[in-house]
Parts: sequence; structure tokens; C-alpha cells
Amino acid sequence: MTTLHSGPDSVYDVLGVGFGPANLALAIALHEHGVTAGPEAPFRAGFLERQPRFGWHRGMLIDDATMQVSFLKDLVTMRDPTSDFSFLCYLRERGRLVDFLNQKTLFPLRVEFHDYFEWAAARLGHLVAYGAEVVAVRPVTEDGEVRWFDVVSRDPAAPARHTVRRARALCVATGLEPRLPPGAVLSDLVWHNSELLPRVDELVRSGRPVRRAVVLGAGQSAAEAVDYLHRRLPEAEICSVFAKYGYTPADDSPFANRIFDPEAVDVFYGAPAEVKQSLFDYHRSTNYSVVDTELIESLSRTMYQERVQGRQRLRMLNVSRIREVETRDRDVRVTVEYLPTGERELLASDVLVYATGYRPQSIGDSLGEIAKLCLRDDEDALRVGRDHRVETAPNVTADVYLQGGTEHTHGLTSTLLSTTAVRAGEICSALLARRRADVPRG
Repeated sequence: MTTLHSGPDSVYDVLGVGFGPANLALAIALHEHGVTAGPEAPFRAGFLERQPRFGWHRGMLIDDATMQVSFLKDLVTMRDPTSDFSFLCYLRERGRLVDFLNQKTLFPLRVEFHDYFEWAAARLGHLVAYGAEVVAVRPVTEDGEVRWFDVVSRDPAAPARHTVRRARALCVATGLEPRLPPGAVLSDLVWHNSELLPRVDELVRSGRPVRRAVVLGAGQSAAEAVDYLHRRLPEAEICSVFAKYGYTPADDSPFANRIFDPEAVDVFYGAPAEVKQSLFDYHRSTNYSVVDTELIESLSRTMYQERVQGRQRLRMLNVSRIREVETRDRDVRVTVEYLPTGERELLASDVLVYATGYRPQSIGDSLGEIAKLCLRDDEDALRVGRDHRVETAPNVTADVYLQGGTEHTHGLTSTLLSTTAVRAGEICSALLARRRADVPRG
């Protein structure tokens, strides 16, 4: 595995589109294979990332927020506990191993885990082109077969120019994009929580007084945004709007957490469609629209203390929905309906934050015309093999692998960190097996 090159004469065994934790884990797996492969021909891999540097949910790296998965579910440990890319090896190199162990926790600070990702990414920086946004993927046909893909990306040194790299396989891991309510329009006053920290920093630096901020959402990110705004804007009223009666605690009990085990992916993948849907519905409370109990209790305690003190800045507008949003020059008029009675309240707010979650990016956004070569099921969802390889038209012998966007086939862990290391190992093995099998690609 060497520095990235371009042009049709320089064919990659795999090009990764996106370089977040998922493809970083794959890069590590392939790198470690290269280290131990012996006399085999080197496996050529490269990765393209549109961001100017490695970043993972930077806008929500709140100073005291902790991970919701164990540090052992890092980039490598579940695949190879002896890897020197583990979180524990990172701690050792940073000189914090003993101090971390003394904390008696499985859940590091989110900013620390992000630093771990950056540490791992820096070690493989020669395999990544940052600032290289993929703008097109084109099939390359020979003798009637699509044997390669030409990946067109912006040149980081000159964005007006494009660079073309040819690959036998793609691994798409473009992550998630913000989900917004229908008709929602972002602005300087209306944000998605993914940009919370830089937006609040900018607001505080501007010195503009903030009387009220409204947060829509009932999940972990919404509760964290409410708590953060309450601390950073000490003069403002913070209103949390959600349709539930109260925040729902996340189910992180040992038996429920088994849905995130690697073995659960096998069970889910082989199950009939109706069983898949049932499993998804049963276990939504492990990840979707739920909040850590500790944070729920902290917010409740804050509300009670404010009631005692006679100055209530934290308001929970439960069983409610936002019905209208009018953005004006200096504020946002938010109409909130209390669902049991239909009563509406008009809130003049300085900030509206949509903490309404994320959704996988469409494969068409990343692959363009290549998406037309991918097969779909009766529900118009992509057909994906257990090895994470997309099923394609019979004349396509080049491969497309997905990391994310496969909840319908592989279950809840598709977009989570829980099985990142194991999935990277599975894709690595599949890529190497496909090459050893000498599938005719030219």
C-alpha cells in the first residue's frame, strides 16, 4: 500500500469513497494485511475524503460528552485484540493508559475518542487524499464487461481541476447526512445540531444577546444540545420541543445490547423480511430517539432547581410539535402546538436547532451512473451480500462494497461503531478472496 496515484495506468485494488471511522478501520485492516502478507503482491488501496482533514461529528464534540459504546469497540479490537491501532495503544502512546484505567469506565470522552481516530488516521495519511470530493464514478468496459471504475474527484490543490483514479473495487462509506423536517430551511438562525459547537461559538463571539433558543428532537443529540445551550447561554430560556411525554431512556441492558453483537448480524441477515422488521422495531430503544439515563436525570434536576429558585430557564414542551417556522431578520417565530388540546404557542426565538437525526446518503449521490448497475429488491432497496458487496448486473465484474446504508440487510449496527472493526475485517477478507479467485477483470 503506497501513496495515492492517478490515471488509468495506475489501477487500485480498492478505492474508498469517504474516510470516516468505517473506511479508516478498513484501511487499517488492509495495512495490517500488507505488513503480514509476505511474498504476495502488494494490495493497492487508496481513500478519497472531501473534508480537508479527518473529522467525525466535530460539531457535537461537547467537552463533557462521553461515548455510548465501549472503548473496546474501537477500530480494531473486535477484529484483532493484538493490533497496535487499538484505543489502549493510543492511550499508551499519549501517556494516559494508567490514568484512564483509574477512571473505571468503559466510555471515554467523545473528544478523546475523536483524538484516537485522528491519531490512527494520521498513521495512514499517505493512503488518503483529503479535500478530494468525488464528483463522478464511471464504468470502464472491456469485451462487454464492466471491469473497472474510474473515480473522478476534485483536485485538492486546484478544486477546478479533476483527478481520475481507476479501481477494481469501491468501498463506499460516505456516512450520514442531516435529516430535516419537510420544508425546513437552514440559516444563520436555524441550525441542524451537527453544527452546534461552531454555531454557538460564533454566536457567543458576536455578543448578540440571546433571549430564547428552541430545540426540536427527543434523542440523545437533542438532549445534549439542550444541556449545552443551557450552559453556554446563561441568560437564555432553552425550550425543548418533542412529541413524547418525556425523554425515553436508552435500553443499554446486557441482553438488549446483544443486538449489536457480530453474531446478531448473521441472524438478522438470514431472517425473513417480517422478522427483520420486528427485530428493528423491538430494539429501536437501544439507539433511536432515546437518551442516556444520567443525562435525563441531570436535566430533570436542573429544572427542579430552577423551579425552587423561581427562575425557570429550562422548559420542556412535551407532547408538542412545531407547526410553523417564520425566519425574520433578527429572530425566528416558532409556532408550537400542544397535541392533546391543539393549543398553539408562538415563541419568538433567537435560535432554532433541529436535532432531528441523520439518514444514510443515497448511493446515487456517491456513485452517479454506477448506481444504475446495482440491483434492487421488491422494496427498491439495494441487494447487498453478507460480505457487504452490492449485487450488480451480470456484466459487472468490478465490485462495490457498502459501509453504512444497509440497515435493511445487516441490521441496526449498519451506521454505528459497534461492529466497525469486524465489518472492516469481513470486507478486507472479501477483497482479498476476490483477488485470489482471479475473477476476470482484465
